Amino acid sequence: MTIKKPLGFKSIETKHLEERDDLFRALKNLDRRSFLKVSAAAFGAVAGAGLNSPHSFQPVNVAQAQTTTGKVGGFTFAYISDSHLYEKTINDRFVNALMRAVDDVNAMNPQPDFVFYGGDLAQLGAAKELETGAAILKNLKAPIKMMVGEHDWYLDMGEKWRSLFGEPTYSFDMKGVHCVVLNSVVEKDFWTARKLTPDQRMHTVAGLDNGVQSPFSVGADQRKWLENDLKGKSADTPLIVFSHSPLYKLYKNWNFWTDDADEVQAILKRFNKVTVFHGHTHQMLTNRIGNIDFHGFLSTAWPWPYAPQGLPAMNIQMGRPDPFNPNDGCGDGSAIVYPDGLADKVYNLWNRNPVTVSKTYMTSNGKADKPEMPKLGSY
Repeated sequence: MTIKKPLGFKSIETKHLEERDDLFRALKNLDRRSFLKVSAAAFGAVAGAGLNSPHSFQPVNVAQAQTTTGKVGGFTFAYISDSHLYEKTINDRFVNALMRAVDDVNAMNPQPDFVFYGGDLAQLGAAKELETGAAILKNLKAPIKMMVGEHDWYLDMGEKWRSLFGEPTYSFDMKGVHCVVLNSVVEKDFWTARKLTPDQRMHTVAGLDNGVQSPFSVGADQRKWLENDLKGKSADTPLIVFSHSPLYKLYKNWNFWTDDADEVQAILKRFNKVTVFHGHTHQMLTNRIGNIDFHGFLSTAWPWPYAPQGLPAMNIQMGRPDPFNPNDGCGDGSAIVYPDGLADKVYNLWNRNPVTVSKTYMTSNGKADKPEMPKLGSY
């Protein structure tokens, strides 16, 4: 017996494929108006699945903190990081997540002074991946500053990324604070002797713990550049450094590690107040070494578990992500930077209450203003 389907019936698979095609068709000519339509549709799908956030991070944390900093100077930046966009035939969920983050930032009132993108916009460095990310990010209301990640770089050694965003190493000043952006994912050449193709090189780097590639580093050339950039600046200059990998040695087996971190820290040692923000680790991550505060960025794609060797003493854990909820443990956020260069770091964890790791917590070495620890630690 043949069961006739009602006229106009479409299976859930057909509907999903049509929605995917509509999404990527719209991304080809994305302007502000079409972005609002596409992102609204994506958010509707998320909300319909019961995955929307119950609390907005912006009105509670950012707006009030911005008012406070407005009395004494300083500035606010928002961050988005580690979106790992694939080609449309592989994954469109990460595209929707990046649009959600852009919506989060555009909803901030007042708007941040700038938005910082923390690297790994693409997953395999492909031109279409990077172009899709650039098309989405251009819809941010606030100015954007970009940083490169290893997933953006090792297919063509940064050629496409540079054509879209410029050089990966640069500095700028923001309301009395000197800011430096480094390419911290420099690797020794493991591909030439092995006669690897660019695609093989990229997949090797994307593996992180495959044992073939070298650890990340900033490298001698950039360390020299950093010394020259900071030359003549007094020890009282408030300093912020952005790097993709953490500028300390956390866990080498996963490349949560920068091989010449000690040498970079030595260059920064003469400054009284230094704050480092990094991507790559996809988690809430807090550390303090000497005069340097370290804060990690969340990912919009997926959360990493914490490294098995243990956590920095000052780390504030995020709770265990729900394995059945692909947005849990992901997010974006902001930083309220004070005139001395120290910051209140806001983690806007989707589907959860936001968490703020404050300047007071950092300067007291964890003795004051400690955020609440989760009931279930991360894996």
